[in-house]
Amino acid sequence: MRFPLPRAVRSFRRRVLIAVTAAFAAGSAVVASPVVSAAGPVPHYVMTAFTNSSESNMYVFDSANATSFTQVRANAYTPPSGLIRDPSVLRHTDGYYYLVYTTNWTGDTIGFARSADYVSWTFLRNVRVGLNGATGSTWAPEWFKDSDGSVHVVFSASTAGTAGQFRPYRITATNADLSAWSSPAALGIPANYIDSFLVKVGGTYHNFLKNETTKYIEHATATSLNGPWTFVGTGNWAGWGSGLEGPALVRLPDGRWRIYFDQYGQRRYFYADSTNLGSFGAKAELAGLSGTARHFTVLREDSGDGTAVATGARSLRSANLPDRFVRHRDNLGYVEPVSSSSALSVRRDATFTVVAGLANAGCYSLRSVNFPDRYLRHYDFRVRLDTNSGDATFARDATFCGRAGLAGGGSTSFESYSHPGRYLRHLDHELRVDWRTSGSAFAGDASFTVTAPLA
Repeated sequence: MRFPLPRAVRSFRRRVLIAVTAAFAAGSAVVASPVVSAAGPVPHYVMTAFTNSSESNMYVFDSANATSFTQVRANAYTPPSGLIRDPSVLRHTDGYYYLVYTTNWTGDTIGFARSADYVSWTFLRNVRVGLNGATGSTWAPEWFKDSDGSVHVVFSASTAGTAGQFRPYRITATNADLSAWSSPAALGIPANYIDSFLVKVGGTYHNFLKNETTKYIEHATATSLNGPWTFVGTGNWAGWGSGLEGPALVRLPDGRWRIYFDQYGQRRYFYADSTNLGSFGAKAELAGLSGTARHFTVLREDSGDGTAVATGARSLRSANLPDRFVRHRDNLGYVEPVSSSSALSVRRDATFTVVAGLANAGCYSLRSVNFPDRYLRHYDFRVRLDTNSGDATFARDATFCGRAGLAGGGSTSFESYSHPGRYLRHLDHELRVDWRTSGSAFAGDASFTVTAPLA
């Protein structure tokens, strides 16, 4: 037998039901991204290397943690002539990746190439640094961008060929597109040092370089790029032993520095970490690449700002064309008018399941609800809906990191994980991943409101 509930209880249940119904109705219109403190940018690391099997072809690798690297492309770049030893990579302010490399065992040139995506490269030019023509040697050019924005290439040169004593020199870019360079200037390091790699912390320049006499990697500091340099770590100061070359450094998100180096005689690669550049931990072998990669550099890039995006079934409304939503049509991405009165098939095309990023769980991937084996990804920077191939390249291209909307107003922008600085945006109603430009037009095109699912 059931007894009627007291009036106070019935009244409370009605209020709860009304509140829940109202909340559900409001939620069906717009679901804002959760308000959380930003977790911070999500890093990834690009490596360019030649290999033990070829000094005429460059390989590209990628990593989410600066330790475990996967191959992006074998034979990604072959110069029109000469070698591709010691490739060093830089992301310039124009959004392009630039490569500088050793062109041959002897000679007075260094080579330059450029890429929009670090996968396909175009030869630009060989630059003559003019120390001693064909009878000299010019090795191991490395990019160095100073805190004032100036761009330099530091290289090692001998006027007497491979048997001569090397010294480090630098040239400085004299225009914005890195096509014109100053005359070489000696760095002020004594003779018989090669493979200089520079970083700057505060007002101090740090130079890690190989002593060609003892075969140790040593450490010098200066308060000016032109010196004078003081050697603060000589001989076996770090405990790594001799027979090492090609030092390259990258800074990790927690502030530590990681140095990589090639134990060339044994064809093994190592890294070691430091909190202050003055002392390093023990060397650890670079699993997976030791024995394959040679004399590389690692470029760290960060995507997003940690802005959280609501997961599950969602739709993305354009911030500056609010009657239009992200949708797929004929396996390509667009922003097109969609509403609750649109055909179910259209609404399903404009609905995606937001999941943890395929390449990095700190970011997001957008899976189609009506084709659940397919994701939005960029290909040649056009956004399309493709079947997940399961490889690392697809995962990177289908991963986007949340960022506070460039257009503001509670919107969200989606920065490419694989190509930081490029954003999901619409252009002539087509979805692309494009390099960010200043101004409100791009900001509006690259901002979206995350809503409840249209289907």
